[in-house]
Amino acid sequence: MQEPSTKFALKSLFFMLAALACISLAGPVHAQTAPQGWWLDQSGKGGVVIAACGAQLCGRIEWLKAPLTADGKQKRDIHNPDANLQGKPLCGLQILGAFTPDGSGGWTGGWIYDPEVGKTYKSQMHLASDGTLHVRGYIGIPMLGRSQVWTRPAAPLPQCTATP
Repeated sequence: MQEPSTKFALKSLFFMLAALACISLAGPVHAQTAPQGWWLDQSGKGGVVIAACGAQLCGRIEWLKAPLTADGKQKRDIHNPDANLQGKPLCGLQILGAFTPDGSGGWTGGWIYDPEVGKTYKSQMHLASDGTLHVRGYIGIPMLGRSQVWTRPAAPLPQCTATP
């Protein structure tokens, strides 16, 4: 029979090892499920790069299938309700922000801007097991919203450049 101090030491060692295992697993899980990198929106007309912005995730339009208007000018954010932001180039425009991990592999607490209508919505997103990114924009509660499925581009996209 083991002495009480030996039992205590073994239990302490066991709990420390279990805690270390949990800590080491927690880091890679978020790293693996973070949807960083290039994504094509559901329409295939826009490419968004999602990246870390401090402890949060944000995303910018970095590719457009048709970056120019019919008269050959760069497409701009003409629907923005803020007059100070109207006219900014769509290329380079931040359309996602403030996403934080929710602890179950998803990202919540964020916002998404739709430049086609000039509206910003609350948003959440998660990576599906098939590698697609499910992005939901909503007003109030997630049930009152619309979802899109974004995919990784099959080949590298040429990054657009914003010019004033």
